[in-house]
Amino acid sequence: MPRGLRLAVTRPHTRRNEMTVRHDHRRLGRELELFGTDPLIGSGLPYWLPHGAAVRHALEEYVRAAERSAGYQHVYSPVLGKRELYEISGHWSHYRDDMYPPMDLGGGDEQLVLRPSLCPHHAVIYRSRSRSHRELPLRIAEIGGMYRSERSGVLGGLGRVRAIQLNDAHVFCALEQVVDEVVAALELVRRAHAAMGIVASRHRLSLPGPNGRYVDAPDLWRRSTELLAEALDRSGMAYERAEDEAAFYGPKIDVQFTDAAGREFTLSTVQVDFHQPERFDLAYVGADGARHRPVMVHRSVIGSVERAVAHLIEVHGGAFPAWLAPVQVVAVPVSGEQVADAARLVDRCAELGLRAEVAPPERGSLGARIRAARLVPYQVVIGARETVEDTVAVRLRDGRRLDPMPAHAFAERARDLVGAHAVELWA
Repeated sequence: MPRGLRLAVTRPHTRRNEMTVRHDHRRLGRELELFGTDPLIGSGLPYWLPHGAAVRHALEEYVRAAERSAGYQHVYSPVLGKRELYEISGHWSHYRDDMYPPMDLGGGDEQLVLRPSLCPHHAVIYRSRSRSHRELPLRIAEIGGMYRSERSGVLGGLGRVRAIQLNDAHVFCALEQVVDEVVAALELVRRAHAAMGIVASRHRLSLPGPNGRYVDAPDLWRRSTELLAEALDRSGMAYERAEDEAAFYGPKIDVQFTDAAGREFTLSTVQVDFHQPERFDLAYVGADGARHRPVMVHRSVIGSVERAVAHLIEVHGGAFPAWLAPVQVVAVPVSGEQVADAARLVDRCAELGLRAEVAPPERGSLGARIRAARLVPYQVVIGARETVEDTVAVRLRDGRRLDPMPAHAFAERARDLVGAHAVELWA
């Protein structure tokens, strides 16, 4: 972890302005060396430093594994598409103000656009061959880039950016499968938030408003809203209806959070879409041999990776759950004579998939090195006695000290806790 960082582990604050200052993810992101920005790259285009990249990678791998277990298949799709693609999807007519201008190719005969969403690409992937009812529900997932032409005044840190890595997925299913798929998606969201140690402020059923930016199909809006409400009721979730918050093509279940400054934002979402399957003429062959139209369920477990990490920074104040921590184990030799033993422990941890490093005596006194590593979940002190007995003295980030234990036993237990995505440091 960066040396000289003056930051306390997360504690309750009685004054919101104090919490806002201490836990603003932009300040912490710089101090913890998680991400940065540069005018030469541009506003709303942060870059990830090694510690931030480690958090992001862990989060993405968690989501991919959870999706695989839930029957999703992962794909990759281009961040560019022909303007015609977004004209068909409806983005060009309903969402153009938030998209980047088209790029002319070949003397203007062809125009490419940075995509504002992944769903048109996934619709094209679905229709790449004929589909049978036996394949449904077909769950397609991707962590992919998308781009929004945000105004400079609303950009800030990781919370609002122009280049977004979205944890996105689309389930193509029969009408009678929709509610089950929405319920399953909400359960994925619930488990992910529990592992991340975050709590939603409310659930919102986002509906269309009176303006003209929504698809004009009253019957489809009514059916899709009823399906989402049924799924929410079956999941036992309290929710509030909110007008003028829907996607242009359909209603949404939005999982709302509040940042350190008290501002509400959406992190996770589930949507029901009858519009794009019709626009792309998607179909499957039913058990009756006839051609049927699937329903498209959009869902994002953690939303954009940038916004998810921003919230994690603010909620945990840099003291991430062990499975997300940039450095999970720091080995602290008491003197230079134990550096080799500390290095062996780090190697053992690395072989088990843990992120570990040595804090050698050159970094300062023993106390100074422990203080510098106070955000690391597992701080392992190795002195002369531990060297002789091949044991380790483990300090947990929350202040607890464990009984001396064999080095291999500590490493394997830490591996198990991290692999289980536990919020608790030790159990």
